[in-house]
Amino acid sequence: MSIEKIKDCEMRQTGFGYTLSLINGRFKMPILYTLMEFGTVRFNEMKKFIGEISYRTLSTVLKEMEADGLVSRKEYSQIPPKVEYSLTEKGKSFIPILDAMSEWGEVHKKE
Repeated sequence: MSIEKIKDCEMRQTGFGYTLSLINGRFKMPILYTLMEFGTVRFNEMKKFIGEISYRTLSTVLKEMEADGLVSRKEYSQIPPKVEYSLTEKGKSFIPILDAMSEWGEVHKKE
């Protein structure tokens, strides 16, 4: 891209920029991957699988992803409380991207 074309553009106005705004952050991609691999997942199961995330951070990121339409939250009225998360249709549209990233990693981690 030449300087003449780039000077009037901004990354955030592109499709790539929009995609980054949805998945930017340390834990959003691991959450998407977890839900892709395991389907419907309870909060504590996700925390255990991801490992290095605090309860507060996981809660905050899941709320952001729910607001962005990527994750669905289902709460059950019972004691103890039960909450499950899954991908929405919009979230499921990331699956081919996540699959490609997984395949790339399998190929190159052996190098």
